[in-house]
Amino acid sequence: MKKAIYALILPLVVAGGLVFANREIKNETSKKTVPRPLSAAEIKAERERWAATPEGIKYKNWETSPDGKKVLAGAAKIRKNTSAFTDMEAVVTSLSLPPGSRLGFGMMVRINDDDYILSFGPEKFDKNFLNFNSEFRQLHNLKVNDRIIIRSHSVSWAPKYSYPIVAGDYVEQDGKIIYKRPPHKGGC
Repeated sequence: MKKAIYALILPLVVAGGLVFANREIKNETSKKTVPRPLSAAEIKAERERWAATPEGIKYKNWETSPDGKKVLAGAAKIRKNTSAFTDMEAVVTSLSLPPGSRLGFGMMVRINDDDYILSFGPEKFDKNFLNFNSEFRQLHNLKVNDRIIIRSHSVSWAPKYSYPIVAGDYVEQDGKIIYKRPPHKGGC
């Protein structure tokens, strides 16, 4: 009888040991796959490697061109406002973006005598295609030469565009908020 019990328990112990050992191996491999953040030297080396690629060379040429300098100077003019998320007075100059742009919904604005692309991102419509319910509904009512107050957290640029790109986070007209970007869900 004892031999039968030992014969039944021994395979259970061996199987349990194998399952436990396999679980530890999986935990070790998952710990190894977590990437560590790059050091400053590694970031610099990666940037230099990218600068040697055709895209990097093209970007460097754009940066030193008159168009690139103009765009970077325009971005620098409003960087203080975007860092502090303060009000910037703007005038709508066009209700469409430059031809070929892939920034989603946006418009052209003039801030302190410089032109900027005011980009809001892709436009999402209501699931019922008959009901035109866009989050940018009130922005569609703007007209050329309307004065608005904008706030943004970022200004960016790309060689493809002749203007700095301002992210539209907040828009106000005549003291009334007409757009406020919703906070990100489930992130930082």
